[in-house]
Amino acid sequence: MLEYARVRPGEPFDRVQVTVTFLRMDRHPPRTWPALPPGAAIEYVPHMDVATYRDLYDRVGQPWLWWLRRIMPDAMLARHQADPAVAIHVLRVDGAVAGFFELDATPWPDVNLSYFGLLPEAIGRGLGFALLGAAIEQVFAGPVRGMTVNTCTADHPRALPNYLRAGFRIVRRIDEMWDIPRRLGFEVPDHLRPAQRPA
Repeated sequence: MLEYARVRPGEPFDRVQVTVTFLRMDRHPPRTWPALPPGAAIEYVPHMDVATYRDLYDRVGQPWLWWLRRIMPDAMLARHQADPAVAIHVLRVDGAVAGFFELDATPWPDVNLSYFGLLPEAIGRGLGFALLGAAIEQVFAGPVRGMTVNTCTADHPRALPNYLRAGFRIVRRIDEMWDIPRRLGFEVPDHLRPAQRPA
């Protein structure tokens, strides 16, 4: 566990049990995704400030328990944002922010899709699979070895099927237990709470 992510002594927290699925893609797959609809465009943001990033991350990730960047110290997050290996692309629809994806080329020659998601009000409008396709196109526009991503059972239920549909293959699965501080304000779904053992 990352040191900054540890629960403070005596701090209330929710224990969350998830299965994490790791996937990769070794070559540009046949295109199965649609183009973005009219009015939608992707903007590369090379120097997103910490406050803007946190707001976007929180609004996209709140329903799916995205918590690690919520508690990452500002200075650490700022260094991450300034890393030239990290690229953030924002989806806009008619000028309004609708989602984003974050690529991390630190594990070069692989590129990892670190975060990917839509704002709640943008879900169900045919944008998600097109945005995933745009991320894949962006990665394989360069001389990479492959693309990686992981998803978990806290994510949107269509996340894993869409990754497989796009051409990713499953590499491995692991079970993880998260202790999420209650101060972050998440509502943990019942299916992610560990089963209570009889006394």
